[in-house]
Amino acid sequence: MTPLTLAILIIGIALIFDYINGFHDAANSIATIVATRVLTPLQAVAWAAFFNFAAAFLFGTAVARTVGSGFVNLHLVTPYVLLAGLLGAIAWDLITWWLALPTSSSHALIGGYAGAAVAHAGLVRGITHSLQGLIVGQWPLTLTFIFAAPLIGLVSAYILMIAVYWIFRNCTPSKMDKWFRKLQLVSAAAFSLSHGANDAQKTMGIMTGVLVASGFQKGFEIHLWVILAAHAAIALGTLSGGWRIVHTMGGRLTRLRPRSGFCAETGAAVAVLIATHLGLPVSTTHAIAGAIVGVGSIQRMKAVRWGIATNIVWAWVLTIPASAIIAYCSYLVLHVAAGV
Repeated sequence: MTPLTLAILIIGIALIFDYINGFHDAANSIATIVATRVLTPLQAVAWAAFFNFAAAFLFGTAVARTVGSGFVNLHLVTPYVLLAGLLGAIAWDLITWWLALPTSSSHALIGGYAGAAVAHAGLVRGITHSLQGLIVGQWPLTLTFIFAAPLIGLVSAYILMIAVYWIFRNCTPSKMDKWFRKLQLVSAAAFSLSHGANDAQKTMGIMTGVLVASGFQKGFEIHLWVILAAHAAIALGTLSGGWRIVHTMGGRLTRLRPRSGFCAETGAAVAVLIATHLGLPVSTTHAIAGAIVGVGSIQRMKAVRWGIATNIVWAWVLTIPASAIIAYCSYLVLHVAAGV
C-alpha cells in the first residue's frame, strides 16, 4: 500500500470515528432537551448538529494540537500506530453504545492512541521499553479532568439551580417551565457548541498526525479542510441520533424538567468550554452526567439513581485502559498481517 493510499484510508477511518463520536455523544447534547419534551428527538438532533458544525468557525485548534502531540512520543508515531489507535477507539465506542453506557469518545481515542504507541515502542525498542511510546505531556491534566469535568458540571448546575429557585421563588412551577422551555433552546445550543468545539478537534489532531507521520507536511499545522471535514463528520453523526444512550442520560439517571435541563446543559457547557480554553480534550459525557446529577440531587439525594450513576462511573474508569488494550492488540495484528 502506497503512503498516499494509507494516509487516505486512515483519514477516512478517522472521519468514521468522528461520525461515531457524533451519534455516540449525541445523547450528551440532546438528552435533556428531549427528556423535558422541549423538542422532539428529530428536532433536537438537527438543532445539536447545526451548532456542532457552527463551532468550526468560533474556536481555535488548541485541543487538536494536544491530542496530536501531547500524549505520545511523536518519534515513534507511524500511520499504522494511528490506524490501530482509531480501531481501538471505534471498537470501545461501539461496545459501550451497544451497552447504552455514556462513555467518553475522547478518552477512548486517547487510550487507543496510547495503546498503539506502546505496542509499537515495544516492538521497535524491546518490551521493557514499551512505555517510551508515551510522554508525560498533557496526561496529568487530562486524567485530572476525568474527575474535574463532572465536578465542575455538577457544581455549576447545582449553583444555577439554586439561583433559579431564588429568582423565580414567587413563580409557579408551570410559569417557570414556560420560561425555561425557551431558555433551554439556548442552553442546548451552548452545550452543542462546546461539544463540537472540543470533540471535533480530537479528530483534527489525528488527521493532522497522519499527514505529518506520512511525510505530507512537516509542521503540526491544521488546515481549513481538516477543520471543516471533522466538524461535518461529527454533525452528521449527531443527526444519526444515538437513542440508546439518550434514554440512559435523559430519563434513567434522574427526572428532568425544563428548568433543571437548562441548568444541566449550561453547567456542562461551562465545564467543557473551560477545558477547551485550556487546550484539553475533555469528555462532554462526563460533564453532562455530572451536571444532571447536580440538578437531580438539589431536590433530594434519592432523586438520583445512584446504581446507574455507579455503572457510568465504572465505564469512565475503564475507557482509557480498555481502548488501549484493544488498540495494542490491533497494532500487533497489523504488525503480523502487514509486516509493519
